[in-house]
Amino acid sequence: MTIFDSIILGAIEGFTEFLPISSTGHLIVASRFLGIDQTSVTKAYEVIIQFAAILAVVLNYKEKFTLQKIELWKKLTVAFIPIGAVGFIFSHQIKELFSIPVVASMFIVGGIVFLLVEKLYIPNEEKLIDDVEKVNMKQALLIGIAQIFALVPGTSRAGSSIIGALLVGLSRKASAEFSFLLAFPVMCAVTGYDLLKHYHEFSNANLMTLAVGFFVAFVVAYLTIKLFLKFLEKFTFVAFGVYRIIFGIFLLLFFH
Repeated sequence: MTIFDSIILGAIEGFTEFLPISSTGHLIVASRFLGIDQTSVTKAYEVIIQFAAILAVVLNYKEKFTLQKIELWKKLTVAFIPIGAVGFIFSHQIKELFSIPVVASMFIVGGIVFLLVEKLYIPNEEKLIDDVEKVNMKQALLIGIAQIFALVPGTSRAGSSIIGALLVGLSRKASAEFSFLLAFPVMCAVTGYDLLKHYHEFSNANLMTLAVGFFVAFVVAYLTIKLFLKFLEKFTFVAFGVYRIIFGIFLLLFFH
């Protein structure tokens, strides 16, 4: 993996991780175009850029990472439990689902779901929850259950959690913010597991390549979170639904 590859993949990870468009599919396409195979170096690199994305959430919402927000984190923990439990129990079966047709199909299905939810979504500002701290335990659990669908490759963790949040009464902005914060325990679990599994492979990696990937992924993820919230002040998720369908069709035609 070259420095150029590191910049491209870091930017893609940072940009797609928190948008409802699945980072998995985009990294697949980019890796194929760049001719990058799954090696010990790329596995170590994936751990590093995931950690960068986690750090971007912490810095964007540092006021939420205090003991005064313990009630919020109790709810986020409840929302994390479903995907954590199902992912742990069925990890082997989930790995077997990974293929281009599955990823592409879930892109398309997810796009259609976004369009349907937006069609039915009635933004009543008086009834919608616009503050993530006002989410109750039941709503948090339901969002967590919706997030389980993200275990199917191509579904998008951000996409499934945002859909769940919209369906239980959160505003578009609050849905995105709850998804960002929920990414913290989910990605900490995934990154921690990957780090324990592949820590010995860091010795074979080029430290400069890892450093560049980390920096690019962090900066892009940090800015993407801010720009995404600005986008939702004026627009809906329809554009993401349309994009998912187009990208899913592209995957099917190009790789299959």
